[in-house]
Order: sequence, then C-alpha cells, then structure tokens
Amino acid sequence: MPRFNVEFVNNVENGGTMRKLLCGVVCVLAMTTVQAADVYHQVKEIAIGGEGGWDYLIVDSAAHRLYTSHATKIVVADTETGNIVGEIPGLAGVHGIALAPELGRAFTSNGRANSSTIVDLKTLKPIGTVSTGANPDSIRYSPSRKEVWAFNHTGKSVTVFDAQTGTVLATIEVGGELEEAVEDPAVNRMYVNIEDKGAVGVMDTRTHQLVATWPIEGCEGPTGLAFDTKNHLLLSACDGKMAVIDSRSGKAVTSFPIADNVDGNGFDPATGYAFASSRTGVLTIAHEDAPNKFTVVQTLKTQPSGRTMTLDPVTHFVYVPVATTTPGPNGRAQITPNTMKVMVFGMAASAKP
Repeated sequence: MPRFNVEFVNNVENGGTMRKLLCGVVCVLAMTTVQAADVYHQVKEIAIGGEGGWDYLIVDSAAHRLYTSHATKIVVADTETGNIVGEIPGLAGVHGIALAPELGRAFTSNGRANSSTIVDLKTLKPIGTVSTGANPDSIRYSPSRKEVWAFNHTGKSVTVFDAQTGTVLATIEVGGELEEAVEDPAVNRMYVNIEDKGAVGVMDTRTHQLVATWPIEGCEGPTGLAFDTKNHLLLSACDGKMAVIDSRSGKAVTSFPIADNVDGNGFDPATGYAFASSRTGVLTIAHEDAPNKFTVVQTLKTQPSGRTMTLDPVTHFVYVPVATTTPGPNGRAQITPNTMKVMVFGMAASAKP
C-alpha cells in the first residue's frame, strides 16, 4: 500500500484544499484496491456446441488438450487454438476423465453405464471397459501406483483397478455419496468428499482401506475438492463456504466465503490462488496469505450454469464450461442446444508470479 505524509495533510490550513487532498488520497486507495482485486479476466472461449449437459473437465498441459465431458461423449479441444480436435463417443452419462499420458491412456467414468472406458489417447478410441459400482462420478489416475480410482456416487464405494490390465483390485466401501477426490502420494492417502454426510473420506492407497471419515464442521453438500500439497491443506467446496482442513489430522484450519451451488474448485500452488466455480455465474478467487488465512480477492462474473472448472497449473488458465439455459419442468434448467462453450480466464499481468 502507498505511504502518505499524514502530518502534512493534517497541517493544511485551507479547509477546501484539505478536502481535495483527502479526496485524492481516498481516490488513489480506491483505485489501488480495484486494480489489485482484478487478478483474472476472460481471455477467450472455446465453442463446444451440441446438446446435453456436462460435469468434469481436465487439461493435459504438455499436449495442449482440454477434455470436457458432454452428455455421452468427451470433447477434446486444442487449448492454444480453441479448435475441436476430436471426440470420445459412446459414454453413457459420462462425468469425467482421468489421464495417464505416460501409458498413452485415459479412463472415463460412465455414470449411467456403471463403468469406466479405457481410451487410447493417440486415437481417442476405446480399448477396454471396466465395471464399477453404481454411478461413478469423479475418477483419478494415480501415477505412483499405476491405478485408477473411480468414485461411485450412488454406489457409495470406490472401484480401484490396474491402469495397464483393467483388473479390478479392490472395492472400498465408504458409505456415502462420493464426489471429487484428491491424492497425496507422499503419505499414501486418497481423500474424497462425501456429499450427503458433509465429510471427507480418507483411504490408504497401499491397503485399499477406508481409514477415517472426517466430518467437516458447518459444511453442507461438499463437492469440489482441491489440495495444497506444500501446506497439507484440503480445500472442500461446501454450500456458501470453502472449508480448509488439515490433511494430516482432519481438523478445521479456516474457511472463506464462496457462492452457493459450487460444484468445482481448484488451487494453484505457484500463485497461491484458490478458485470456486458456481452455477450462479461467479468464480470466487481467494489468495492464500498464510496456511491459516485466505482472502477473497475477486468475484469474477462467468455465466449462470458455470458450476464446474479446471485449472492448468502451467499457464494458470481457468476453464469454466457454460451454456444458455431456460427454466424447465420441476424447476430444473434446460440447456439450449448449441450454446455450450468453455470460458477461459487468465491472470492479469500485474498478478503473475
């Protein structure tokens, strides 16, 4: 913050002059605050089109590809040009996709088929199918273990299978509706949000056992889950707040306000920014000032329906899928055909590390 000579201002004898000087100080402070808050802005958008909804999306930074779930397929776009370069079709109720670039494979979670499709990353063709529990939601690949973990929302369990052979290695009963998950390979732990319990499930990746269930105080419907590896912090997106939890003890560290109807979040270790995307059409951005202190620095307008997101840790771009919607039966929004797109947000030059 700029330093000012307060003694000089207080000693000005002319009242009008003093008011002008004080106004100038206030105006400079206001401008500084606004400029500092605008750390992100929209840089482009990627047209997806078609019909139907979406859930998770993920970036392959090295290959410059964005994989977006869309109804019964995964749409693959070039992140540099914005062009659609391919599709992975035939995925009933697909939620997400996990990438294993070193194996040349990807793995989808097919909610309505209770399965995961193994995909060749070069051809984008299916090469195998693995049965999972009911309605697999999020899905993760563990590079250190060469395993795929499918988190079954309705099945309330986790299906673990070998990424190379497709052999199911374990079914872990968690006992709740599972959402997004993160891994800490340094301590052999996998964490998953349990939406209907307001809790985090903790699993040992070596034994494939549930070792703890941590209630999240004051948290309703946790969905998105991000991880600060350096400070051992889980960031769980609850309805109206982000709960920050110590990943070693399960104890609450702090929290900060976010919008309602958040279904995706992220944390950028290089910049210290945390994100939460909301169906209401805002992207909340907070900065980690200290491990126990997060400050909201920007509430960025996206578009109603923009509930999920992904972060590219190399470019620091944030990707938020959206579409035009209209009120439908039972209060559920209906997606207008051919309006789906992915909004891309980048850092302001002054905010870059």
